Amino acid sequence: MKTLILTGWGWKEYPVAAAVALKATGGNADVLGMSRRRLPEFLESYTGKAKHIVLVGISLSADELRLAAALKSLKKRGIEVTWISAVDFTPAQRASLAPLLRAELYPDGTLLDAMGRFYGVDVEPYIPYAEEGKKTTAEVRAWHELIDAAMYAFRNYQDEQSYPKAIRYLADGVRDESWDAESKRLIAHYRRYGGRELVGKSAVMRTLQKRIDRIAAFPDARVLILGESGTGKETVALQIHNKSERRNEAFYAFNCASVTPDLLESRFFGHERGAFTGADKQKLGLFELANGGTLFLDEIGEMPFEAQGLLLRVLEGGRFLRVGGSEEIAVDVRLITATNRNLPQRVREGKFREDLYQRLNVVQIRIPPLREHREDIRDIADGWWLQYHKAHLSDAQIAALMEYDYPGNVRELLKMRKTRGTNTHGNDLMRGVAAVLLRTAPLSHPAQKAASHGIPLAAALQFFWPHLSHSIGLYFLLKSVAEPVLFLFQIKVRL
Repeated sequence: MKTLILTGWGWKEYPVAAAVALKATGGNADVLGMSRRRLPEFLESYTGKAKHIVLVGISLSADELRLAAALKSLKKRGIEVTWISAVDFTPAQRASLAPLLRAELYPDGTLLDAMGRFYGVDVEPYIPYAEEGKKTTAEVRAWHELIDAAMYAFRNYQDEQSYPKAIRYLADGVRDESWDAESKRLIAHYRRYGGRELVGKSAVMRTLQKRIDRIAAFPDARVLILGESGTGKETVALQIHNKSERRNEAFYAFNCASVTPDLLESRFFGHERGAFTGADKQKLGLFELANGGTLFLDEIGEMPFEAQGLLLRVLEGGRFLRVGGSEEIAVDVRLITATNRNLPQRVREGKFREDLYQRLNVVQIRIPPLREHREDIRDIADGWWLQYHKAHLSDAQIAALMEYDYPGNVRELLKMRKTRGTNTHGNDLMRGVAAVLLRTAPLSHPAQKAASHGIPLAAALQFFWPHLSHSIGLYFLLKSVAEPVLFLFQIKVRL
């Protein structure tokens, strides 16, 4: 009897449990990653040949009415559905869903315990692969990286094959040195780009992702990305590149405000040996290095006016000379630029060339600031915290984080995950926490009053800091208003 194993995303225990199921069936099963939200739709439209569907590490709490209808339809067609879980039914699920499927539940144990009991197998060898945040062997770490890369590929490129392949490697005992070339390329790609990912399920983020997908389909179109500082403009540029036909070619990023005008020509086009003092060897420029791929120029609005003509010339003809060279070089580069400036206004002010603006502004994409999709703060913050500290944030911690507007956008939000690892001195850490406190403290708070009278918040904080360890009022503020923030950084305050 052919079996289909559907397993959840996120925790390593889910794919490990699926590997146990695959091993127990003798490999005679298909595996597919599945989310709680997508499960009802998938089951109601299932037309495959499997007569037994096993749900591993998937919650049944999405659209329960739709899920019940899908299960009822599968049952009529003679397809058995088994739910293996370490979580029990809710009372409502017990009434509506329990009669329609077979359940192996182990509320007092783990998902692996439930798998072992259902299949009658020893799961002990699989436990190290399911554990997160612990020191483990190189073999386990390699497989964890493959699973992370596979989940990244699904989230960003809708690749549904890499996750089942990684699960099958574990079930079959295939070590990393025997993984196929495609899996090794996937890991290399993840190592380079895995830290640059758009996160969020809000309507505005879904719209942004669809816009990126449409733009990526036209690999030659120039793109102008608009967005405030910290919104992820380079991440969007990477997404466009990685989803386009140019994804196997080079991606180079350059900040136009990072060098003086006299050095821009050499950075863009390279130079020949002896072109100027110190040019002791030939050096390729960004356009030549990115040939065939994508060049991302950030802060294009900061490019000095006198240097803008350099960029205009190569955009007009796709050819250039290295500094000190005499032979024209032709390149095929997709140019993506980004700015947080109002370029039309800078054109009117005579600070940006109108002809250059027109050539750059072929396709435009705007990244929304974080305040326009606050509902994504949970996923963004929790995802980073889970990745770096192998634990989820509590609801109270998330609520505390959502009290702030984040003028620095996602970049500012993600500073929280660095603070724990880099801010080891108590006073520095407490000052960072207190800054968050004061941002969300009532207007009646003395530091807020000081700020409202024209004293900058940082100065107000410094003024009141010496009194922190002696102020009973601040003690209760720390305990009642911001305890979730304090816990977020895992510190204790003794007053």
